[in-house]
Amino acid sequence: MIEKIIWYLYDPILWIGLLNLIIIEIILGVDNLIFITILSEKLSEKRNQAITIGLISALLIRISLLFSLNYLISLKERNIVLFGFLFSIKDILILFGGLFLIFKSTIELHERLEGKDLQKKNQKYDEGKTAKYWYTVIQIIMLDTIFSVDSIITAIGIIDHIKIVIIAITISTLLMIIASKQLTKLVHNHPTIVILCLSFLLMIGFSLFLEGFGYSIPKGYLYFSVSFSILIEILNHFAILNRRKILKSKKSIRERTAEAILRILEGKHDSIELDKETLDLTHDTKNIFNHQEKQMVVRLLGFSQRSVNSVMTSRHDIKYVNIDQSKEEIVEIIEKYHPNHLIVIDKSVSNEPIGIVYISDILEQQLRKKSFDLNKLITQPIIFPENLSLFQAIKQFQQAKTHFAFVADEFGSVEGIITLIDIIETFSGNLSIDQEEKDSRYDIQKLKNSRWLVNGSIPLEDLILHIPITLDENREYETIAGLLMEKLQRVPSVGERVLIERWIFEPIEVNSRRIKKILITTTL
Repeated sequence: MIEKIIWYLYDPILWIGLLNLIIIEIILGVDNLIFITILSEKLSEKRNQAITIGLISALLIRISLLFSLNYLISLKERNIVLFGFLFSIKDILILFGGLFLIFKSTIELHERLEGKDLQKKNQKYDEGKTAKYWYTVIQIIMLDTIFSVDSIITAIGIIDHIKIVIIAITISTLLMIIASKQLTKLVHNHPTIVILCLSFLLMIGFSLFLEGFGYSIPKGYLYFSVSFSILIEILNHFAILNRRKILKSKKSIRERTAEAILRILEGKHDSIELDKETLDLTHDTKNIFNHQEKQMVVRLLGFSQRSVNSVMTSRHDIKYVNIDQSKEEIVEIIEKYHPNHLIVIDKSVSNEPIGIVYISDILEQQLRKKSFDLNKLITQPIIFPENLSLFQAIKQFQQAKTHFAFVADEFGSVEGIITLIDIIETFSGNLSIDQEEKDSRYDIQKLKNSRWLVNGSIPLEDLILHIPITLDENREYETIAGLLMEKLQRVPSVGERVLIERWIFEPIEVNSRRIKKILITTTL
C-alpha cells in the first residue's frame, strides 16, 4: 500500500494529468461560477455561506456520480425520441440547463435594466430570509449538478483513476469557492461587470440549448468575445482610476464631496465619478430640489472653511453713536434705524468701539425713570480673532450665552462686528426681519444679457454661487472689492474693467477708498 502511494507521488504522468484535469474543471466551471456569484449577490449577510454549502453539496453529488461510471456513459446514448429528434439523457439535462440559464439571465438582466420592481414580484417565495437563502442554495446545487455531467464525462476520458479525478474535482471546487468570494467583491464594487457576465451566461444558455439538439458551438468563441469585453471594461476601469487620481491631486476630498452633492442636486453625473447608489439618486432630481434648497446645501458644504472676517460687518458699514450724545439724538437714531443695539465710541479718545448698548437696556433705564446715561449701559462683547472659523465662533457664542461679538485683527484693532444671525445667513441667505433694511452684503441683482450688479462688500463665497470663478485658498481678502484691489494692487477707478477668467468686473460706484457697486458681465 505504501509502495503504491509512493509510486503515485513519483509518477509524473499522474501529476501532469491531475494538473490538466484541474485546469479543465476550472475552465468548464467558469460559466457556472459566474452564475453562482450573481445568484448569491442578493444574500448580503450569508452570501459566502450559501456559495460554500451549494458547491460542497454539488461536490458530494459529483463524487457519487463518479461511482456510477457505466450509468454516466449510458447517458450519452441517444435513445429517446421527442418532437422528431433523438435525445440522450445528457442532451435533455443540457437542454434543461440551457433553458434555465436563459430564463434566469433574462430575469436578472431585466431587473437591472428596468429597476427592482420585478425583483419584488419574483420574491413571492421570500416570506423570510431563510426561504430566500435555501432557495438560492438549491439553485446552486441544481445548476452545478447539471454542469457536472459534462465535466465528469470529460474527466473520465482523460484520467482512468477515479481517485485522481476525485482529487481534481475537490481541488477545483475549493478553488471555485475561493474565487467566488473574490468575484463577488468584484461584482459588488463594479456593477457594470454584472451586465457583461449576464450577457455571457445568456450566450452560454443559447449554446447549451442548441447543444441539446445536437448542434455544437465551440465555447472558445464565447469565451473570446466575453474576455474581450471584460478587457475593455478593465481598461475603462483603469481610465476611471487615473481620472480619480488627477481629481484627488487637484481637489481636496471636501471639494470633491461638495461637487458630487451639487451634481446630485442638479441631476448631473456626466463629469464626476459616482458609485452606483449615488448615480441612482441623480435621476430626475431637478423637480425635487428647488433653487433655494440647492443654494443652502452648497453654502453649508463650504461652511467650515469660512472664517468670521468673511461674514462680519465691516467697521466702515457700522453706524456708531458717541458716548456723549444726548438722549434726543439717541432716540432719533432708534426711531430711524430700529436697531437692536448701538455701537458706542468715544471720539475724545479714538474712533475704536468701546462697547455696545442694547436698546432693551435703554428702555429699562427709562421705564425706571433713571437719568439717561449711556456710560452705565455699556457692555463688553466677546472678541473674535479675524481668522476664527465659523464653527469655533458658534461654540464661543454658546459658551458666552450671547449672539454679538467684535472681530479684531492681530494688533487688537476692531475690524468689524459679527452676530449669530450673520453666521446663520451664510447658508440660509439674508434674513430680513420686519422693516429691517436688507443687508448690503447680500445685494446682488441679476440683470439682462448675462449681467450682474453686486455690492463691493459681498463675500466671495456668496459671489461664486452666481459667478463661478476660482478662488485662491491662500487669499488674504474676503470680498469682491478686495479681489479687485488685489488684482490691480490699488483701488480701481469708475469704469475701469478687470478681466477675471471669463468675467469682466467694472466698478460703477467708488467712494473715496471703497468700491460700492460693481457691474459683472460675461465675455461669452
